Amino acid sequence: MRALLLNSVCGIRSTGRICTQLAQELEEQGHEVKIAFGREKTVPEQFQKYAVPIGCGFDVKMHALRTRLLDDHGFGSRRATKKFLEWADAYDPALLWLHNIHGYYINIELLFDWIKSRPQMQVCWTLHDCWAFTGHCTYFTAAKCERWRTGCRRCSQKGRYPASVLLDNSRGNYSRKKDLFTGVRSMKLITPSGWLAGLVRQSFLREYPVEVRYNAIDTETFKPTAGNFRRKYGLEDKKLILGVASVWDERKGLQDFFRLARALDDSYALILVGASDAQMRRFESNMIGIRKTNHARELAEIYTAADVFFNPTYEDNYPTVNLEAQACGTPVVTYDSGGSAETLHTAESVSVRSGALEESICLLKQICERSHKG
Repeated sequence: MRALLLNSVCGIRSTGRICTQLAQELEEQGHEVKIAFGREKTVPEQFQKYAVPIGCGFDVKMHALRTRLLDDHGFGSRRATKKFLEWADAYDPALLWLHNIHGYYINIELLFDWIKSRPQMQVCWTLHDCWAFTGHCTYFTAAKCERWRTGCRRCSQKGRYPASVLLDNSRGNYSRKKDLFTGVRSMKLITPSGWLAGLVRQSFLREYPVEVRYNAIDTETFKPTAGNFRRKYGLEDKKLILGVASVWDERKGLQDFFRLARALDDSYALILVGASDAQMRRFESNMIGIRKTNHARELAEIYTAADVFFNPTYEDNYPTVNLEAQACGTPVVTYDSGGSAETLHTAESVSVRSGALEESICLLKQICERSHKG
């Protein structure tokens, strides 16, 4: 059987690693597998045999510009999508497995017209957020918005990813996505958390069967891994609190890390992986920023060096960073938002009420005192 996976990235970051792990599993079962992707074309060498790039950097930029002006994310990239679908027709997959189809790289109208023209093809769709059933946003819990249930309009999160600086097209997006994403024969939805499955069953996607399948990580890579991280940064005697994100913003709890830094003395150091240069210029003296890394072993070394992993996320589905930290022997303190609490599998890891920073600080200090690795 030929299988085709579709995602924004391949072999890097959480969804990219999920796809390559799935590709390896399918290959071991005797299937031929390809992963089509549209962002960050540098794919780790061991996964290049799967990789099928969609479009180019210019296509992504034009799609992003269209989104900024018209608020119709997912409806750009027509040329790149047409070319990709010509290839996909020739490849003729028996199984299409969708992952993130947002990210400025593919036209969802052309994609789903093609899917519906192939009723013999089995379709799975792993939802990593809520974008598939909203008119704009990827998450709505922090905004306390319920319009996704009946029809989006006057979006309060227009300025958040996928951001629009001019129009609010959330009503039109909702209607078009509902028409496109419903009525697919033989499609199954997969969610990495029970929390997201519950939302899907209340959305316009309720016609499809929904299976909860918790994301797994590569435990051959994410395991206690010795390295020189503490020595490299002069942190041998510090209590290390780690945070990791692809993009740090309010939703990921960046401001809570700033408040945490101001609440701790100089025996602590806060490490943020994935921070931007602009964010690092605002860091407190006990904060250290590391630009995003696509090297899984390097990340495993950082997880292992930390005394505790803090994930103050306000909106999340099933954050694999929590899984990776625990696999490397580092306990996790996380906000009980979305499906984050469902990721905790070790005795020392704990969830707290979303936004409960004072309680989190107490727990972080206790864990650092018990398991200080310096």
